[in-house]
Amino acid sequence: MKRRSLLSGAALLLGIGSAAAQGGRHAPAPSLLDINSASRDDLMSLDGIGEVRADAIIRARPFKAKTELVERRLIPEALYDKIADKVMARPIPGAAPTPATRPPAQKRS
Repeated sequence: MKRRSLLSGAALLLGIGSAAAQGGRHAPAPSLLDINSASRDDLMSLDGIGEVRADAIIRARPFKAKTELVERRLIPEALYDKIADKVMARPIPGAAPTPATRPPAQKRS
């Protein structure tokens, strides 16, 4: 028991405590920039995103995932690595989710 509390204390000091060790509270998520709704100026606040890239991102909306920035060749992978932890792609409100599989074929009579 003494060892467990010692380990919990050490984990808290190191910032790697579990939710139980933190009293069930989660640390607030850092403010992420949603590439589906961010303004041109917000996008330009990211390192390596200027007017041209911000406009290209806005024209290419909506995104299902932030990785589409590279997949659609809007930004190079090296730049994506720099900004990936600062952006997210929130689903568009009211948009139906894309089914993961094709619906079964209908029988013809």
